[in-house]
Amino acid sequence: MSREQQIVDERIKKIEELRKKGINFYPNKFDKKHKISECLKLKLGTRVKTAGRLMTKRDFGKISFASLQDDSGKIQIVLQDGKTPKKTIDFFKKDLDSGDFIGIEGKIFKTKTKETSILADKIEILSKAILPLPSKWHGLQDKEERYRKRYLDLIMNPEVKKIFEKRQKIIQALRDFLIKRNFIEVQTPTLQSIYGGALAKPFRTHYNAYNRDVYLRIAPELYLKRLIVGGFEKVFEFANCFRNEGVDWSHNPEFTNLEFYQAYIDYNELMKITEELIIDVVKKINGKAEIERNNKKIKLKKPFRKVTFENLTKGKMSDEIFKEEIKKIKEPVFVIDHPLEISPLAKKKDEKTVQRFQLIIDGIEIVNAFSELNDPKEQEKRFRDQQKLKTEEKHSFDADFVESLKYGMPPTAGWGMGIDRFVMLLTNSNSLRDVILFPFMKPEE
Repeated sequence: MSREQQIVDERIKKIEELRKKGINFYPNKFDKKHKISECLKLKLGTRVKTAGRLMTKRDFGKISFASLQDDSGKIQIVLQDGKTPKKTIDFFKKDLDSGDFIGIEGKIFKTKTKETSILADKIEILSKAILPLPSKWHGLQDKEERYRKRYLDLIMNPEVKKIFEKRQKIIQALRDFLIKRNFIEVQTPTLQSIYGGALAKPFRTHYNAYNRDVYLRIAPELYLKRLIVGGFEKVFEFANCFRNEGVDWSHNPEFTNLEFYQAYIDYNELMKITEELIIDVVKKINGKAEIERNNKKIKLKKPFRKVTFENLTKGKMSDEIFKEEIKKIKEPVFVIDHPLEISPLAKKKDEKTVQRFQLIIDGIEIVNAFSELNDPKEQEKRFRDQQKLKTEEKHSFDADFVESLKYGMPPTAGWGMGIDRFVMLLTNSNSLRDVILFPFMKPEE
């Protein structure tokens, strides 16, 4: 029998003992008065009532120590003969284990080592943990296991939680930037009859009620542009998108995209807005217009450098060459004026190129944007040309979108950011899996 199974068996026995004693080890609620972060700031002698997960237990006979953790921090719990009721001490020693959720009452004091702690007088169990937590030093070191069991990763590695708190702040800063400029946040369909808005392979499913195949969206673009046709001039959406492609450090089949569209501007003005947005958000998050990546600092300063797609790839229209060349770029660079063949939704600059740009920072594509094609006849031709391609990654023919353009869409520029990549950049992470709470994983054998 493994050591873990022995621990599980012991805990199951404790559950039976608790049941015999009439103790509810999964109560409905607990009146938590204080967060642990608050407890750490209160005056000595203040009575507190808090709750969290019991992380460690140490019994030294007449005195016992434990650490309690909630989503705001960690604090030491002390139980001492003569100061803590015997009933509470016995319950702590016999019935509780690391991993259990407990509620606790007591007074704030400092130990001889000057550590702010709670001298406990009441403890109650809120949820019994059957499985033991990983060892602090030896458990959950494997990254694959951490991604698969993110709940354990969050419990054992506090720095991971900080990444996702920062992610929320980044998203809020992006939202604030757009709302301050009078953009309206909208929601468009995730389930689509015709997928579009990017060159990518979709996930297909079946809608029983209409007996037809439908798709998870690869981008919200065509619906957002329909809203511009309908009279909105500034719209944006944080969209969960899905692409049936490979998984690596910069790709996940499900990802978060921010797209916004603004009428009456072109990609030149959009580049200026992009500079303002990136610098504004980075300042809010980092306190200055600077990003730290792998012990190097990347300073953000307007205007960002520009290089044409042709100069970057030496005139060769190859996605592989493009990806290799952008790896060399560290400071923010706009790669502009892409080939017409790979940009079916963008407005022409000349007969061979379109008004498009991608923002590259530290070798990562962060933004893709362009002046939107609003000529319905040209858009229809581009869609038909796409249907002739043999590759699976081609744009569907969306007749309804073409029809919407026939009602007229004003000059418009559109913009898309991979949120997961941007968060990866700002948290000094090297894989999307580090910034997605539950990344898609290869099935275990």
